[in-house]
Amino acid sequence: MKILCLVYGEEQALANMPDAHCVAYDDEIRRSGHCVASEALQPASTATTVRVRNGKVAVTDGPFAETKEFLAGFYMIEARDLNERFQLAARIPPAAVGSIEVRPIRPIRETVRANNLEETHGIR
Repeated sequence: MKILCLVYGEEQALANMPDAHCVAYDDEIRRSGHCVASEALQPASTATTVRVRNGKVAVTDGPFAETKEFLAGFYMIEARDLNERFQLAARIPPAAVGSIEVRPIRPIRETVRANNLEETHGIR
């Protein structure tokens, strides 16, 4: 099962964490075959929020929510089960100063394609 681990934390606390710790963990989970993708994000001050309302596009500087903790990065991980999902997330270094939101990936492409096959070819 694919899961997305969203790394949240206060920017100053995350900035004080050595990047080498995160890179070492990234190397480890890539070697183990668990990591599908991972990236760190620039600070929230570089964010832009895009909204479409009534057909009109609105672009504003900054993140959507006013909060102390910001999204700092992500790891997309392949885990066997619920237990492994939480074990892998707990080892992400910023978990020590922030939090890791663990969310299953919704297989939207696969679901839509399967439904299209059913409708087109009567396959069930």
